[in-house]
Amino acid sequence: MSIKKDKLTPEELEAKKLANRREAYDWIQCLAGALIVCVLMFVFLFRVIDVKGSSMVPTLKNQDKMLVSDLFYKPKKGDVIVFKKDEYDPNKALVKRVIATGGDKINIDFDQGIVYVNDEPLKEDYIADLTRTKLDFIGPKDVPEGCVFVMGDNRNMSTDSRKAEINMVDSRLIIGHVQCVLFPFKSFGLVK
Repeated sequence: MSIKKDKLTPEELEAKKLANRREAYDWIQCLAGALIVCVLMFVFLFRVIDVKGSSMVPTLKNQDKMLVSDLFYKPKKGDVIVFKKDEYDPNKALVKRVIATGGDKINIDFDQGIVYVNDEPLKEDYIADLTRTKLDFIGPKDVPEGCVFVMGDNRNMSTDSRKAEINMVDSRLIIGHVQCVLFPFKSFGLVK
């Protein structure tokens, strides 16, 4: 017993081809739209930046990929930020933690390893070790309005606002606020 195959008329075959073309066009339009949205998001809302070095250990490690945003961002104490400082290195973005903002007074007791903001010791459960490396810091210092004082979490292996070439960071030089680590997956999560 043979099975009879349904044969399409030339009109039905042409209609089927047209429907396939329309479906392919719809898919291409959808993918192009998604690509445009992704590009716009990463140009205007987010950036993916690599960590280079160990100055932010244990919070961030060398080669971590971070998601950074500057949309409506105003620096706050404790935020991890990315910024550029041409006096230090015009080709390098730096990742540090905001320790003090405009109007604050910063001082560091290197013998005790304690950082003070407005004469109050900071509770720093995110640092690798107590702050013993002085670099160029002579305090106390007042943070000018529109600036921040930053330090790495790996205090004794970090070049930060204690260094004369970095010093106070103008808020306009901030590229963005670190939101989370994307890769490697074992480090995936929000940055606190």
